[in-house]
Amino acid sequence: MIAAPSVNAWLAGRWAKPVLFGLALLPLAYLLGAAYLDQLGANPAEALVRGSGDWTLRMLCVALLVTPLRQALHWPSLARMRRMFGLFVFFYALLHFAAYAWLDQGADWVDISADIAKRPFILVGVSALFLLVPLAATSFNAAQRWLGAARWRALHRAVYLVAVLAVLHFFWMRAGKRNFAEVAVYASVLAALLAWRVREALRRRASRPGTGR
Repeated sequence: MIAAPSVNAWLAGRWAKPVLFGLALLPLAYLLGAAYLDQLGANPAEALVRGSGDWTLRMLCVALLVTPLRQALHWPSLARMRRMFGLFVFFYALLHFAAYAWLDQGADWVDISADIAKRPFILVGVSALFLLVPLAATSFNAAQRWLGAARWRALHRAVYLVAVLAVLHFFWMRAGKRNFAEVAVYASVLAALLAWRVREALRRRASRPGTGR
């Protein structure tokens, strides 16, 4: 078993980010390769839309897992990866929307607008994507300095709302087929991660001088 200090040292090294960056691109490589080799089943367009959506949710779980994992396993260098994983959430969300807009709607923006207005689960998904835009745009150090630490943290708490909307989008999408097994898994993981963050916020508040329990 690899010792925790060794993992932390590796995460602090020069190769950690390129390796994790490459691993985060593997789902895209798989989807594109399967599409090229015609291995996406009878409905390749639907497979690409759903596959990119699944990986958006998985990347969201990974991004939210960074801080609790860093604290639980004492890997402070893992904090270096949080921004990269957050940007990959936005990247796969954009791919998901692009696959829907191009493959499902033929890039016809009139039809896309009508479909968003007609189907609530698409409206919820698009809302989550719009919320990710300012988070991705302000994920860099210069934006944090410009906004100030307090306002930057307040803005980036919107990721919790993104998580709720993403699960709701997935739930409504699966409701037609009454297939909720995967929904329950993602909902449980994200609920646990969000509960951990709420607990940490309450713990920090309680530990401030002059603050009651």
